[in-house]
Amino acid sequence: MANRSAETHTHRSNGSHHVPRAKPSQALYGQRAPEVQPYGTLVCYPLGLGDDVRAQSALDLNITLADTCVLRDMYKKHHWQTWGPTFYQLHLLFDKHYAEQAELVDKVAERVQTLGGVAIAMAHDIAELSEIERPPRGREEVPVQVSRLLEAHEHILIRSRTAARRAADRGDDGTNDLYVSDILRTNETQVWFLAEHLADPSAAAPRGSR
Repeated sequence: MANRSAETHTHRSNGSHHVPRAKPSQALYGQRAPEVQPYGTLVCYPLGLGDDVRAQSALDLNITLADTCVLRDMYKKHHWQTWGPTFYQLHLLFDKHYAEQAELVDKVAERVQTLGGVAIAMAHDIAELSEIERPPRGREEVPVQVSRLLEAHEHILIRSRTAARRAADRGDDGTNDLYVSDILRTNETQVWFLAEHLADPSAAAPRGSR
């Protein structure tokens, strides 16, 4: 104990003890280094899946990831920019759908990483990979906002069904389950809620009521 006290305390001339202050560590800014795993490559995990299977699933999932990121951000754009008599309802609906798409983004990205791939992440890379039509920066009519969202959903649904079948045929049941249980069901339900906002009430009116 005497030695320990001698190491951690300094005696003052008046007999009191002084505890020296630790010097703060200096952050090393500006660091750069080669990538630890380039995009499009795989690391090996003992998943019981061949490299070709994992590579195809990672490719399909990254395309889905890019499209889902675009759809997620489009929902937030329209959440901010919607207007008119249905503003409140759509403002809330768009934000709810945004949150659900954000959850899908995380699930898809983590599946890519689980397979040993590299999940696409940055906005400029996502924009290059996604084939969903980009909306303008400005504000659009509400029917146009809803139509854009529905078209994006349909694009994702068509691609996802193909990817799900491909994953099942190759024995990648985990990827197939993600597509069927999460991606397809979430997008189909959101389409249902959105499409009702474009319904024409007059088209369903009984004959003679006009």
